Amino acid sequence: MLRRSGALIIFLICSSVSLFAQSTFVNGTVTDAKTNEPLSFVAVSFPGTTTGTVTDDEGRYSLKINGTPSQVRFSYTGYKTVNRKIDAGEQTINISMTEDARTLKEITVKSGKQGRYRNKDNPAVELIREVIAHKESNRSKNYEYLAYQEYEKLQFSLSNSPAKMRKNLLVRKYSFMASSLDTTTLEGKAILPVFMQENLSQIYYRRKPEKTKKEIIAEKRITFDETFIDNNGLTAYLKHVYQNVDIYENNITIVTNQFLSPIADLSPTFYKFFLIDTTTMNGYPLVQIAFRPRNKADFLFQGSIYVTLDGHYAVEKVDMKVNKQINLNWVKDLSVHQEFEQNSDKRYHVSKSKLSADFGLTKNGDGGLYGERTVSYKEYVTPELIPDSLFTGEAVVHRLAADKKDERFWSKNRHDSLSTSEQAVYENLDSIQNTKSFKRVMNVATLVLAGYTKAGPYVEIGPFNTFYSFNPVEGFRGRVGGRTTPKLSKNVYFETYAAYGFKDEKWKYYFGGIYSFTNRSIYEFPTNKISANYQRDVKIPGQELQFIQEDNIFLSLKRGVNDKWLYNDIYNIDYLHEYNNHFSYKIGFKNWRQQAAGGLHYINDATRLPVESLTTSEASLELRWAPHEEFYQGKLYRIPLPNRYPVFTLRGIVGLKDVFKGQYNYQNISANVYKRVYLSQLGFADVVLEGGYVFGKVPFPLLDIHRANQSYSYQLQSYNLMNFLEFVSDHYASIQIDQCFNGFFLNKIPLVKKLKFREFVSAKVLYGGLREENRPGKNDASLYCFPEDENGRLSTFSLQKEPYIEGSIGVGNILKFFRVDVVRRFTYIDNPNVSATGIRVRFKFDF
Repeated sequence: MLRRSGALIIFLICSSVSLFAQSTFVNGTVTDAKTNEPLSFVAVSFPGTTTGTVTDDEGRYSLKINGTPSQVRFSYTGYKTVNRKIDAGEQTINISMTEDARTLKEITVKSGKQGRYRNKDNPAVELIREVIAHKESNRSKNYEYLAYQEYEKLQFSLSNSPAKMRKNLLVRKYSFMASSLDTTTLEGKAILPVFMQENLSQIYYRRKPEKTKKEIIAEKRITFDETFIDNNGLTAYLKHVYQNVDIYENNITIVTNQFLSPIADLSPTFYKFFLIDTTTMNGYPLVQIAFRPRNKADFLFQGSIYVTLDGHYAVEKVDMKVNKQINLNWVKDLSVHQEFEQNSDKRYHVSKSKLSADFGLTKNGDGGLYGERTVSYKEYVTPELIPDSLFTGEAVVHRLAADKKDERFWSKNRHDSLSTSEQAVYENLDSIQNTKSFKRVMNVATLVLAGYTKAGPYVEIGPFNTFYSFNPVEGFRGRVGGRTTPKLSKNVYFETYAAYGFKDEKWKYYFGGIYSFTNRSIYEFPTNKISANYQRDVKIPGQELQFIQEDNIFLSLKRGVNDKWLYNDIYNIDYLHEYNNHFSYKIGFKNWRQQAAGGLHYINDATRLPVESLTTSEASLELRWAPHEEFYQGKLYRIPLPNRYPVFTLRGIVGLKDVFKGQYNYQNISANVYKRVYLSQLGFADVVLEGGYVFGKVPFPLLDIHRANQSYSYQLQSYNLMNFLEFVSDHYASIQIDQCFNGFFLNKIPLVKKLKFREFVSAKVLYGGLREENRPGKNDASLYCFPEDENGRLSTFSLQKEPYIEGSIGVGNILKFFRVDVVRRFTYIDNPNVSATGIRVRFKFDF
């Protein structure tokens, strides 16, 4: 899902003069003076600042600040606080801490040093339980009404060591890019921003009934040529990776995975907690509690949290990151920093949230990508009433000319000023996009990742993975195609291809056009367009293009007998209208003439004579609602970004007899519901419910032909051990569940956990049947005989009382890309040419 958008970003940016600000960098190790053992969770800070950290499991720390503080402080419950003088620049300070006898008399639990860790009688755990008990009262959403201003800055950059960044192609070839280099943000690294977006918004919240309204006052971002990149999709993808962090939620979604919050209801089961230090803020005492995962490979954080001791037990600050042993791909470092401010009613709200992640192909390599999302909040008020009228309409609206605010406006209204490198990035990226060399690189990237290459400003050729394929009917098949780009016209779009089969010696072709009523690209959401096309080509019965593209060279290899194909002549016209709330409807008409090909034959049930062709005319209506849907618009399809919201689809088809030679009257209705169910530390499950009903007497090609898969790839919404055209129904219901445990069990096995594999379990159950009027064998001239194989055995069946059931157990994240499943078929295993067990492979880019 995400592999094209994620891979596109990596390809684009892996292709970094330094701006040295006076800064101080301190690192070293903290040990016990008596035993010389390393001390973990020692608080290290610069006095008088909010910059601080804690030591890791091996007592190591590193701390950096822009400025020249005079001291660094080391504090740890049960030990004497140590202050050391420091100078500007980089230095290593190793500390040995001495136990404080006075503190030891009062503290019974500290770190993991005094024997085995336990929750029982642990004051740190008791405090965390108080925080958990007070969560609802401390959450901002506990107010009846809220209003505040939000400023968001999203940045994505190349990262590398300063020496290697100076050799980066962008810096060497385009000298002006040096002004965007930043050596102060990431410790020991130089970063080169390549994408940035800013939003200034007014937020309104109502608790009952719950509703949030976001009014975007101003927005500014780097935009790329739409020929190469879907800008809205890129923004949606990055926001999907860098989602809002709510420490009070049980689960926090970051980089497409769910992490358990350190103050989740079940956090004492998965975390270890330690009292670190006490301090005072605004006259109220605070306690610092350190936490770390019990299992370092699980999706958990480590860090420290500051809690008020005023009776509210509210979070005042949190600093946390992920352990380097976590089962998370491509992420070298991920950290969350949040600060909270006190309201007039003595409760706290988040005032600043910063989520940063350092990505790389390897966790120890210098080069990679660095992303940062900073959100700050001002003018926080809790009015007694916000009019209901304000919450009507779309949840997100733009003020007039929100994207046209000048720099004077931004300088006045930004919550934080931009750094020198950030100020330069807008102008530099606009300049580089106009160079020929950059366009050549983008053209190659688009060819490799999306399958298209430009043939001039108005036409692109592709997709390249369909240029060559093979199947039993056509033998070797060559194909070439192309389409127009938005530069020719944003309203009108054309696409065509021609293909030739060297075995059947027949030409196939397609021509289509789309007209957009929005005066925007046909890809830009929400679309409002009409399309018309004609296609003469082959396909496997029951395989629709939204599920699989059969002339893809990578899917040409099939298992078992794969000789039942169709020659098709299809005229199609559709009107699609999407709305901002992600509801859409599509009205269509299709005239389809199909001829049996290969080992498939249409035989009349009454005369037992071959049927030359079958022609149908269909009117259709599809309704779809995908609340809060996010996606990246690829060159061929929209690539969904899964979230916790369901997707509903309802389709209706009416067959029209005697309309453009249509031979049958019938009606077909179907419904599909998809939802990803997040299960916290147990991963997630993708659940699909589907059902359908065909009204009327029709031959088997017009029944529901259940989606089978005879390739060696694992397909999520197909039956991976069912043969093509094996089962047909005029009524059916199904459920499919694909569960990913995200390594929850394998992470507990020594040595195996180092491989960072992830467990998968799936189950697919299909109930169906056939009414007597649609069952051949009664000499009915309106029906066709079920197909037979080369030995005269039936190869197409109807489902009986017993459902079709298959399941699989798999291991994913092999080499970070591959999933291998052992698939087992449990029913109808006596049907001819079927396999009860099989191995299937799936390729996926994921975090």
